[in-house]
Amino acid sequence: MTRGYGDFAEVYDELTQNVPYDEIAEYYAKILRQTADVKRLLDIGCGTGNLTARLGKIGFDVVGLDGSSEMLSEAMAKAPEIFWVCQDMTELDLGEEFDAVIATLDSINHLESKAETEQCFRRVNENLKPGGAFVFDVNTVYKHREILANNTFVYDADGAYCVWLNEYSEEDNGVSIDLDIFFEQEDGSYIRGSESFREIALGEDEMKEMLAKCGFEVVNIYDYLTFDKPCETSEKLLISARKK
Repeated sequence: MTRGYGDFAEVYDELTQNVPYDEIAEYYAKILRQTADVKRLLDIGCGTGNLTARLGKIGFDVVGLDGSSEMLSEAMAKAPEIFWVCQDMTELDLGEEFDAVIATLDSINHLESKAETEQCFRRVNENLKPGGAFVFDVNTVYKHREILANNTFVYDADGAYCVWLNEYSEEDNGVSIDLDIFFEQEDGSYIRGSESFREIALGEDEMKEMLAKCGFEVVNIYDYLTFDKPCETSEKLLISARKK
């Protein structure tokens, strides 16, 4: 399923200024090097390319892939030296095998069903060399149920004002997200834009089973941005797996 994220793409970097991209890039680099011999790297669901560009500067030969042309336009403007591909991660087919594939900043959660997630994992496996690494982070069921939940968040960014409304579903631990984005014009007036998308959260055991079914062995699962074991209140997990 191709997802646009058009209006969201325009304000994404403003809304994520507090994200520690340098720290996350170094964290991923350490885990990648622990998991496999990685030179050629594919970043799926790369969004506006903030981490992709940093991993390229660290020394990986990186390709960025996203299903949103609007997101990739932002990415290309900041890092034209990187090869960017517009393709949905559930349809991944680049005609080559990579040393590693990553999916950062909970992009896996944006897959709207367990079936889509399994399809993505299979595609990743098909685009990896034997022994290649698949490393990704995900929001947990706890975060969807207790933190995102049915809450509303307001962001006042430079040149834009965003109201973020969540609706939680117990059926699949999914969160339906509606964004109202108000873009400030030169005369001080605002133009309203909107975006809607949905995220789901799978349990740790479900993901282990799915990865095994799709041809992976799980190497490690960490509480995100640490090397600690997850706990009941972990909001994000980092999962590293290896193609069998």
